[in-house]
Amino acid sequence: MNGKTADMTEGPLLSRIVVYTIPIILTGILQLLFNAADLVVVGQHCGDISVGAVSSTGPVINLITNLFIGFSVGSGVSVAHGIGAGKDEDVRRVVRTSIPLAVICGIILTVAGVAGAEYILRLMDTPDDVLPLSTAYMKIYFCGIVSSMLYNFGSAIIRAAGDTKSPLIYLTIAGVLNIILNLFFVMALDMNVAGVALATVISQTVSALLILRALMKRDDACRFRFGEMHIYKRQLFRIMQIGFPAGIQGSLFSISNVIIQSSVNSFGTISMAGNGAAQNIEGFVYTAMNSVSQTALNFTGQNHGAGKYDRIRKIMFVCLGFVFTVGLVLGGTAYIFGRPLLSIYLPDSPEAVQYGLTRLLFICVPYFACGLMDVSTGLLRGIGSSVMPMIITVAGVCGFRIVWIYTVFRIPQYHTLNALYISYLISWTLTFMIQITVFAVMLNIRKKRASVTQNSVSA
Repeated sequence: MNGKTADMTEGPLLSRIVVYTIPIILTGILQLLFNAADLVVVGQHCGDISVGAVSSTGPVINLITNLFIGFSVGSGVSVAHGIGAGKDEDVRRVVRTSIPLAVICGIILTVAGVAGAEYILRLMDTPDDVLPLSTAYMKIYFCGIVSSMLYNFGSAIIRAAGDTKSPLIYLTIAGVLNIILNLFFVMALDMNVAGVALATVISQTVSALLILRALMKRDDACRFRFGEMHIYKRQLFRIMQIGFPAGIQGSLFSISNVIIQSSVNSFGTISMAGNGAAQNIEGFVYTAMNSVSQTALNFTGQNHGAGKYDRIRKIMFVCLGFVFTVGLVLGGTAYIFGRPLLSIYLPDSPEAVQYGLTRLLFICVPYFACGLMDVSTGLLRGIGSSVMPMIITVAGVCGFRIVWIYTVFRIPQYHTLNALYISYLISWTLTFMIQITVFAVMLNIRKKRASVTQNSVSA
């Protein structure tokens, strides 16, 4: 790992995409294994209420953080475009702008998360027996959010440069530390969910330091030096132009999930525990599929910068086929082995396990539709279009689910978890069909513009 930039604009696509994606998948799965360790340790030693407390904070944390994590997407796409176009100075300025931006975002999130934790959880109708533990977990978690931002921005830059192995190694180191600290804080010190949150903060800090060290050791345009930090207006604008719509999309997406979580909460603590455990299992499938979306974004980004639009079309077909296969195989496997997997999280609650199985059937089995939707989003962002996927996703996913909850779900005979969960598949399918059509149209427009520009220069 000498920090050399990888060229994604040449060579065979299928093999390169698979090799590039596998470390991202492993990184995400490891991260989820470490997060799952949080729930397993809490479930084994603290009970169902503590499991519900930790799992119920996920949608809230995503709601608050997704806007700023979207900016890291802007950094990654900007780096990929610069590398593809051979503009090293532009890449350097993006990197120098991204790190201080990550710190600023982290500080804002710390204040918002700590101050608003209990208020937001109450808005979600979090049960009174879960609320104190959920609030404690969130406040401690947000005290370490600066490290999380640094890791997200740093890993986005490194992956855009073609290195997907370093984040995997660093996360492995931090994750092992997280498990050790979980066991120590929960079992030895009896800190319950506060111990899990503290372990997460410490491990995230370690991963952030390792990412910064990797950037400082690079010998290409992505190299970072603390003394060179500077927020360049043009690069900041470009990061915001791509990242802000991506962040808004993520936040609004999370709003629909928060509303759904509130609906799940209305079925009681046991349903929350089963739903939370199933979500954790689904996370492994989603992470694998979302890794293909990140690959589509970075491969498309470099080739867009290089003006290779025919190659982008091939990237689209390879990534869509790849994510369909991954989602179908992993989603089906997760449901087949759902009962023993859920029992790991919920060893003494058969009723909660049954709630979890219901969610896996309706969401995890057809999860490939979500993967197709995410890849189409990555393709659009890769060609520099971030507003369009935001609009489509907000309408097709967030808008549809919210309307569903306040109309169909309100009908007494459809006020069930089954009726709630089926809204996921419908929204994924509608959104994918619209996004892939828009991508094909926009790619043709960009190709024609590039051809006209090239002809004008030649003339």
